[in-house]
Amino acid sequence: LSLARMERARHVLGHLTQQPAAARVDPDDDIVIVTALRTPIGRARRGAFAKTPADELLSAALKGVVDAAGISPSVVDDVCVGNVLAENFAVNARGSQFLAGFPADVSVTTVNRQCSSGLQAVINIAGELQSGMIDVGIGAGVESMSSKGMGQTSQTFSEKIFDLDDENAANLLTPMGMTSENVADKYGVSRAMQDQLAVSSHAKATKARATGRFRDEIVPTAAVQVDEDGDAIGTKMIYDDDGIREGTTLETLAKLKPAFKKGGTTTAGNSSQVSDGAAAVLLTKRSTAKRMGLPILATLRSSAVAGVPPAVMGIGPAVAIPKALQKAGLTVDDIDIYEINEAFASQATMCVNTLKIPMEKVNPNGGAIALGHPLGCTGARQIATLCHELKRRGGGRGVVSMCIGTGMGLAAVFEVPPQ
Repeated sequence: LSLARMERARHVLGHLTQQPAAARVDPDDDIVIVTALRTPIGRARRGAFAKTPADELLSAALKGVVDAAGISPSVVDDVCVGNVLAENFAVNARGSQFLAGFPADVSVTTVNRQCSSGLQAVINIAGELQSGMIDVGIGAGVESMSSKGMGQTSQTFSEKIFDLDDENAANLLTPMGMTSENVADKYGVSRAMQDQLAVSSHAKATKARATGRFRDEIVPTAAVQVDEDGDAIGTKMIYDDDGIREGTTLETLAKLKPAFKKGGTTTAGNSSQVSDGAAAVLLTKRSTAKRMGLPILATLRSSAVAGVPPAVMGIGPAVAIPKALQKAGLTVDDIDIYEINEAFASQATMCVNTLKIPMEKVNPNGGAIALGHPLGCTGARQIATLCHELKRRGGGRGVVSMCIGTGMGLAAVFEVPPQ
């Protein structure tokens, strides 16, 4: 055979064997994480960052990752920031760059894919790296739910959407708490099962905090302090999350009333907390990391997004995770840690049970029920938590996933090299 025909045969054989794309990429073209950090997470309106603007939270995370990598902010080509609730946060994101010491020639954009926005920001930067558009980028996320809470919007919709003979269109604006009730009813997730997951989340987070497991992923962050008139009087450095409730028991949770419907099973205790926080992930190609002498924390192996009915939006991870695993050529059993966002205990339980994931692999340091869920931040926060925990264990594979309001799921597979 001629050289050209042999090359053609190898090309066809590659299609026939259906190798995952990740297996055919030159390792030097891998998208790698140099570092991933987050601020502490504060309870919205009552916690450490209740008076701290989102711009300042994001600035702390951005500065944290470039400092940890030992590079100048000018080395970064582009930044993508996930945010959900703030209006026109693109301007705030630009200001956050300047607060963090970034020069004007470093660009920024924002993305809003609801609760997955932080992860989507990282995936967007990965796409820019893969295409050759940039050499170094940051995917980040931030939310100040103290400044802007759920439902505080003047957004309008075309009436034609809700005139459609389509139950998905009709359910588009189903309140998140009711989607939790829908999942619990449809998939048989009892109140006891939900409360058990919540107790476990707080217990794991309590242990993680007490043993210093969050230390490597948290960048100490200045919180604005105010006097009794609400005037700023200075700042205080915050080092730990303040939403973790040590000693949470099934008995205490059983006393809570349903929050969204009479006779329901979703309560304030088995739902994620509304929170304030930011996180950032510094990415590049492996070849660039080698050339610049940068450390490699993890490799992004694959990602996948999937749509699901809006009325049961919480099942998103159960659909997105298998797609991401298939793209990476992996199975459920190949993963060491699953960071699945605990938007509600009902949907997190459903996803874990559906995929038959051993509970000991799920959110080993607690999830959003204990740590909090600053919407735009969460996906990037999960990456930081996952990668540092895998590094602490000596390496391994992990998945980050979450459900998405309006009916979607997003998932990504990461691998931390042996330590």
